[in-house]
Amino acid sequence: MLIAFLLYNDGVQTIIKMATAYGTEIGLPQGALITAVILVQFVGVPFTFLFGALAGRIGAKPSIFVGLLVYTAISILGYFMRTTTHFYILALLVGMVQGGTQALSRSLFASMIPPHKSGEFFGFYSIFEKFAGIFGPLLFYVAIELTGSSRTAILSVILFFAVGALLLWRVDVEEGQRQAAAPR
Repeated sequence: MLIAFLLYNDGVQTIIKMATAYGTEIGLPQGALITAVILVQFVGVPFTFLFGALAGRIGAKPSIFVGLLVYTAISILGYFMRTTTHFYILALLVGMVQGGTQALSRSLFASMIPPHKSGEFFGFYSIFEKFAGIFGPLLFYVAIELTGSSRTAILSVILFFAVGALLLWRVDVEEGQRQAAAPR
């Protein structure tokens, strides 16, 4: 679970960190970039609650997959982005999935750890969370160097979502929850 989280959260953090740089590079005005960042925050709050409701219906793991699918779409749409309106649409999409994906990841992880060891396990989680966002910008830079295009770099982030989702798919949540609930 932690390795899957590290990978897909690296993609999430890369999109967050590189969005304004990418917008600046393609010529979007500074005011539009600031507005988009604020828009993400305002949209994020209600959609985090909606993601919680979705998880209540279909489960945390499938809901995380929905978020990763939307992030993949964001990367693809980012490749084709040309205008401020496109950037605002992407900001809305990020706001729709950012908080929910991250909150559900913590919730899913918490459901699979023994309560008496939560401090230790969340210590590891915190370390993995801090490392997320290192490899994505590195891959972003390498893609720019190899292709000369930030547009290609945007697509390279999909690798983190795909590999993270593949690893998450292999996580046996029920077994993790069973082991977490087992007597000490």
